[in-house]
Amino acid sequence: MKGKKPTFNPTNVQKDATAITRKANASWYKKLDFTDEAEKENALRGLIEAPTGFVIRGEDGHIIWDVAGYDFLKQFKKAPDSVNPSLWRNTLFNSYAGLFEVCDGIYQVRGYDMSNATFIRTDHGWIVFDVLMCEEDMAEAKALMEKHFGSLHIVAVLYSHSHVDHYGGIFGLIKKEDAADETLSLQEQFASGKVVVIAPDGFLEHAVSENIYAGGAMARRAQYQYGVHLHPGPKGRMALGIGLEQSVGNIGLLPPTYVVKTNETIKIDGIEVQFQLTPGTEAPAEMHAYFPDYRALWLAENCTGTMHNLYTLRGAQVRNASDWAKYILEAEDLFGDKTDVVFQSHNWPHWGTETIKKYMEDTAAVYKYINDQTLHYANLGYTPVEIARMLELPEKLGKVWYIRQYYGTLNHNIKAVYQRYLGWYDANPVNLNLLTPEATAKKWVEYFGDVNAVLEKARKDYAKGEYQWVAQVTKELVFADPANQEARNLCADALEQLGYQAESGTWRSSYLTAALELRCGNQAINAVVAETADLKEGMTAEMMLDFIDIATDAGKAQNDDFTLTLNISDTGETFFVKRTEGVLLVHKDAKNKKTDCTLTCSRMQLLGLMSGRKEVMKLITAEGDATVPVRLVKYMTPFKSDFNIVEP
Repeated sequence: MKGKKPTFNPTNVQKDATAITRKANASWYKKLDFTDEAEKENALRGLIEAPTGFVIRGEDGHIIWDVAGYDFLKQFKKAPDSVNPSLWRNTLFNSYAGLFEVCDGIYQVRGYDMSNATFIRTDHGWIVFDVLMCEEDMAEAKALMEKHFGSLHIVAVLYSHSHVDHYGGIFGLIKKEDAADETLSLQEQFASGKVVVIAPDGFLEHAVSENIYAGGAMARRAQYQYGVHLHPGPKGRMALGIGLEQSVGNIGLLPPTYVVKTNETIKIDGIEVQFQLTPGTEAPAEMHAYFPDYRALWLAENCTGTMHNLYTLRGAQVRNASDWAKYILEAEDLFGDKTDVVFQSHNWPHWGTETIKKYMEDTAAVYKYINDQTLHYANLGYTPVEIARMLELPEKLGKVWYIRQYYGTLNHNIKAVYQRYLGWYDANPVNLNLLTPEATAKKWVEYFGDVNAVLEKARKDYAKGEYQWVAQVTKELVFADPANQEARNLCADALEQLGYQAESGTWRSSYLTAALELRCGNQAINAVVAETADLKEGMTAEMMLDFIDIATDAGKAQNDDFTLTLNISDTGETFFVKRTEGVLLVHKDAKNKKTDCTLTCSRMQLLGLMSGRKEVMKLITAEGDATVPVRLVKYMTPFKSDFNIVEP
């Protein structure tokens, strides 16, 4: 781990909920049926052990995971004024951490990370479905299981999909040398006695590309989405809809030894598993699994007890809402009538065949509605902002607890659908080539004339509860003059009230993090950063070449052209690489071309070269112009995950 969390006390600058926010939050008790406790019963059902005062720390003592931080929930009989009552309820349910029985033979450790670790008994051992986000949390989850079931013999690990909170904790469960040999057939892998690691088709490509290619930007944005710099509390971080918070431990990646490429059935140590691939849904590579021996259906992250993201605020590819709905309904058709329990990557299971079918259909209906109605109104000429402001869920669907807007929201999911089909452009030519935010802000201030008069009007609008507008106008003042603390404070005050009112945990975290940074400065500097070296180890040689080009400053490299034959000794791959005008062009399987240099190295040696390890040059073979390998990586720029967001 690198860095440390800031040591300031944010309570010194936080404000109370205004009368308008108190009224807005109180109105939720009339909107939704808070006497319906079915979800609470599901969240607690099957509890075997719940730890108390539970905190996981790293070797250096920093907090990786903190359930104890949410003990304040017990002090309130109802939501405090500074929290949306619906989100408060979801946070309470997510705080139920421990070991749970899903059914006889299937167990989940929940509340030990953002996601769940699921243990499925086989004839002679255990399958583990998803392994949390970091190794420290997974080690604690394993220890809790072993406390009740003895030493665990792991026969297989299943990754449900390509997001880091489902594979990053692998080394808290097994070691690299425990994994089966991926060059063997599946049956030979099982026979070897090693752990078989199974993932859906496309898993490795998407697991690596999402976290490496856009890793710097995504990491910083995730600090806002997950409220990493906030403290749990009535004026701070609440649950995120799919868990309490983001863990900050060590992340690993063990590549799969077997990839599921079609809807196939595999017997794992006597237990039959029927896989259903669901590409392009919640993740580009994802799969459901049905366990007929247990009459249990795993729905990965396609049904999670909350409205999910078609676009996640940290940044990711926009998901296909229509396909998402289609695959849920396909799962219902394949397995619904023979399923007694549905369990998943986040939140809690649901029991009973008819309840399960309704759960799946309601969830599918939400994504289909968002997809189709966004397109309906787009075809009538409405822009994404207009559609997001005018569209609401059908009344009955809008009151179903397990599809409330705790993680994704109707508002930003509508914009995602618009983006997927029509892109960022709303067809107004004024928006084709906008000025930068800073340049725009300075022109606004020039037109405003008197900044103090603008602030005075904004204070009056704040008093009227027009928090969104106040945030918008004061944002311009901040970007024109970041040193204007009055504008920063008023913008922070407005964002804070928006956060207090938000039902979505990610919106609340984003608003409150922005308020914090406006008041106290950029919190990402010297903050905890998760180690991700193992993710890069999962890159193919072709991915590494792509990353080198992404990280290269083309402007600096544009006058340094070369050609290179790259031979990867351990995979047998050959690439013809040409840099022209600062752009790296890669031809796969290109041989017998005359080039400036021929470089022969292993995949891991290429990684070392890419990572700036000078000693690697002594291990590789370069024929011809020996400067080419150095020039290949010379102009790479380290990515930042501490850039400013709410100020220029």
